[in-house]
Amino acid sequence: MDVWLNAIMVLLVFSNLILLGAGRLSMYIRCVAFQGFLLGAFTVLAHISDLTVHVWLLASVGTLLRGIVFPAFLSRLLRDSGVRREVEPYIGYTPSILSGLAMLGAGMWLSVRLPAPAIALPRFVVPVALMLIFVGLFLIVTRRKALSQLLGYLVLENGVYVFGVALVQKTPLLVEMGVLLDVFMAVLVMGVAMFHINREFDHIDTDRLSTLKD
Repeated sequence: MDVWLNAIMVLLVFSNLILLGAGRLSMYIRCVAFQGFLLGAFTVLAHISDLTVHVWLLASVGTLLRGIVFPAFLSRLLRDSGVRREVEPYIGYTPSILSGLAMLGAGMWLSVRLPAPAIALPRFVVPVALMLIFVGLFLIVTRRKALSQLLGYLVLENGVYVFGVALVQKTPLLVEMGVLLDVFMAVLVMGVAMFHINREFDHIDTDRLSTLKD
């Protein structure tokens, strides 16, 4: 089973590097949707020895939201905005990919200094979880488009989710569903805000909003 979990971790790393190097916003959405399906499989495989209704429900709802609902909603926003590419990010694509590799290295360095997880999982789970968090923050800070920043928030949340599965043995289902609901509401609110920004200013470049005067 460790082989499949390691394969999922490798695919998450590659999806992060694609996110950092891609210019088309549609590719961003596809990568985040792909990560959603990977996290659903990760949830089941991480608890394969103790599969319960709790685990299946968490994996199913998480996959539905991250892999289908959020990408469909964001694809609709992308079509309505008329924007196709992340033009001139604050940090270019090649330096972004190199930064992603550095984030993976930092995750590996930090993981050996954290307490051992309660669940016996492959050693690369925690480094990849930390990489997801770092990449999400990186996208939020270095990308100009509101949609890219929103996707960065989702990547960050994916990292928190993997980290939680790796380090927390049992969490009440109500708490986990509440977290997913919070993420859903955050995406909905930010999506509506992005729609209004595009309608009023004909762009979704957040850096240009700093030119507004009271």
